[in-house]
Amino acid sequence: MNVEWVTVGPFQENSYLLRGESGAGVLIDPGDEAPRIIRMVRAAGATIEAIWLTHAHLDHLGAIADIKRTWDVPVLLHPDDLPLYRRAAQQAAFYGLEFEQPPDPDRELVNGEQLTLGSARFTVRHTPGHSPGHVVFVTDGLMIGGDLLFAGSIGRTDLPFSNSDAMEASLATVAAFDPTMAVYPGHGPPTSIGAELATNPYLTDFHHVR
Repeated sequence: MNVEWVTVGPFQENSYLLRGESGAGVLIDPGDEAPRIIRMVRAAGATIEAIWLTHAHLDHLGAIADIKRTWDVPVLLHPDDLPLYRRAAQQAAFYGLEFEQPPDPDRELVNGEQLTLGSARFTVRHTPGHSPGHVVFVTDGLMIGGDLLFAGSIGRTDLPFSNSDAMEASLATVAAFDPTMAVYPGHGPPTSIGAELATNPYLTDFHHVR
């Protein structure tokens, strides 16, 4: 599985391209600067099959409308984040940002379901806390983690619809994953479950449990 990304927009969000051995690809969280994301896809020679969303904060959605004009592919989102998704343009206006509200998602993500990309299978894990419908995408050796877990930190829980208790439960879930698993977060550099168990102050308690 090939993982590429560009860091886009004023929130410095990581927009990911996953590409299988056949060239089939998905975009995850195309957050802004659609022309840069489109160039990444074309340079990789990928054929985009879908857009997967870890959650529906505006900095993870901003390029969807433009990208769907280039590739009319389905957008997948957990239904608990649909209210956030539909308010994205309103939230962008609050920050004084230009934003084109994307069309509604095409399909709901379900906890535990398997998504296929080439020969790889990704499991959708519902990890609420940062947002009600936040999910991560997990396959052998890697996790696309959205805003759940960062290198040295975690996603905010002081935003509308966030929940700190749910976040703690979600962190406990991923803390039990293989320590060698690579983590590709929504912001900042890649890390691993093991590195965060060893150094991330928000995961200290889980390290002791292990």
